[in-house]
Amino acid sequence: MKAMRLEATGKLFTREVEKPAAGTDDLLVRVEACGVCGTDRHLYHGEFPCTPPVTLGHEFSGIVEQVGSAVTGFNVGDRVTGDPNIACGRCSQCVNGRVNLCRNLRAIGIHRDGGFADYVVIPHKQAFLLPANLDPMHGAFCEPLACCIHGIDLADIKTGSSVVVLGGGVIGLLTVQLARLAGATTVILVTRQAARRRLAEDLGATHSVDPALGDVLAQISGETGLVPGGVDVVLECAGVGETVVQATKLVRPGGTAVILGVMAQGEKVAIEPFDLLFREVKLVTSFLNPFTHRRAADLIASGKIEVGKLISRRVSLDEAPDVVRNPPQPGEVKVLVVPGL
Repeated sequence: MKAMRLEATGKLFTREVEKPAAGTDDLLVRVEACGVCGTDRHLYHGEFPCTPPVTLGHEFSGIVEQVGSAVTGFNVGDRVTGDPNIACGRCSQCVNGRVNLCRNLRAIGIHRDGGFADYVVIPHKQAFLLPANLDPMHGAFCEPLACCIHGIDLADIKTGSSVVVLGGGVIGLLTVQLARLAGATTVILVTRQAARRRLAEDLGATHSVDPALGDVLAQISGETGLVPGGVDVVLECAGVGETVVQATKLVRPGGTAVILGVMAQGEKVAIEPFDLLFREVKLVTSFLNPFTHRRAADLIASGKIEVGKLISRRVSLDEAPDVVRNPPQPGEVKVLVVPGL
């Protein structure tokens, strides 16, 4: 079969490799689609820890082709999505329900072979059923949506809340929709890209802000801004130092700033602890998707979250390395790798 392999930092190639087989507790899944994530680019550049050589790809769904001998609840032909984050279940973090902070966490597409391939093997406990009539491309959005759900849970958005989402990529655009579902009546998306601002408003944002038009703080929380005095919740989804700092300043006194975006390992930002203390701002970080993948799969299946409009293009496994090696194209939201194209 074909697989896109990260052989070392900066060395990414699509190769012919041996097709895997399902182990006793595994499923062999024929991949229908796998999303390109910003983390994949971090892995390529050596900015996020992984264990190459490894097949990348952690946002995948597909059809079960082989079922391990000890597996129940799944059949050949089922459509499934895979939660890539495998917790040990034994360490102190797991025992206390913090599986995303597992000391022995191993991730499909990072530490073991992932979904940028014709086939992927996943432990059956990491698989979640999807409807047979679901668009095959939509299942690949379950993993990023699951991460967004965790961020929304931590934000504790109340009915009538005001929310700012910083960053107009797939995480930001999914978060816009989740914030509205959570009851926010004002949802402001901030991004420089006009196409993403238009899309955000199409997906439920009440306002969008272009940083190029002036100071973001003045546009949103200034005396003549959209929400004078600051918003209840800010969700940083860009993974950029500037927006991390903005998140702490846009939130009102007593509000919550949640960091979902992934910055490169080792990057730093300057914040003012006195300011956060004086305003009693709750600064929260959101990592991975503890116990949210099933909820994400159900939301995708329900159609309450729009994902079709987030697909910018589909590429083959042969084209995939160039996508990961390069920054997203202007206006691009989500590129799906579709084996067999």
